[in-house]
Amino acid sequence: MGDSTGTGLFARLAKTRSSLMHGINSLFQQKDLSLDELLDELEEQLIIADLGTSTAISVIDGLRQRARQQNPESRGELLQWLKQQLLQMLVDIDVTLRLPEGKLAVVLMVGVNGVGKTTTTAKLAATLKAKGKTVMLAACDTFRAAAVEQLRNWGQRLDVPVVYAQHGSDAAAVAHDAWQSARSRQIDVLIVDSAGRQHTNIDLMRQLEKLQRVLQRLDSDAPHEVLLVLDAGTGQNAIVQYEKFNESLGVSGICLSKLDGTAKGGIALAVIDKYRVPIKFLGTGEQLGDLEPFDPGRYIDALLPQDASS
Repeated sequence: MGDSTGTGLFARLAKTRSSLMHGINSLFQQKDLSLDELLDELEEQLIIADLGTSTAISVIDGLRQRARQQNPESRGELLQWLKQQLLQMLVDIDVTLRLPEGKLAVVLMVGVNGVGKTTTTAKLAATLKAKGKTVMLAACDTFRAAAVEQLRNWGQRLDVPVVYAQHGSDAAAVAHDAWQSARSRQIDVLIVDSAGRQHTNIDLMRQLEKLQRVLQRLDSDAPHEVLLVLDAGTGQNAIVQYEKFNESLGVSGICLSKLDGTAKGGIALAVIDKYRVPIKFLGTGEQLGDLEPFDPGRYIDALLPQDASS
């Protein structure tokens, strides 16, 4: 879903791009800055944009080396080099959703409270359904009755079955029942919406690990995707969230939510650069269609337009 031209993504990332480009534009417009001074200031702007210190330094070191070898003819050319440098970080990253054919595919959605996980779950269901897949949802956030009700409402809107249980039920048992139901109904994809939990809460993380073990007993390859939903506005704390969830579950991909706000956008590049974990989807709004498959080139173009003065 989402438009294939990139225009929609460009528009939805307007606030993010404005936040990032304001500082960079001001630098490129300061004609009195030497190349070295510009690169030093640009490094600081990339850190502010949530790329993180090590990633920003690596990018600028690459730019500095290229500038010494080729001597850019204009500030605009230097901006194009920056985009190429950022894009180079994203090569050889498999951003496709890995769903097995011929058997029930299971996607486990995880993340901390408030990142938009349940809404992202519904958006993913809509995306898969639009591609002709049959989908079932498992409401495994049994700690919050409102979360179950929210997913049930999404299921009704999407005409997608939802398996749920009473408030306080064992989430792993719900996942088990949902898998059995999905398989008996020959569903293509089961999406399991787990409870939003703080990554620092050991007991809650252990419950999530139990849910995963139950799924693996039903199918040794399940879940086929463990998607961590990260709020793009979280900044560098997203790195810590990834580390904790990956340690417990083995995260296979990331859904970056709330990019329609004032998030700086660089955290996607920071996570990929540090861990080589793919960003699978971008959440760019509240509507069901506001889920963009992650396209590295389009993402960089949306953050850094062609014209350095735009």
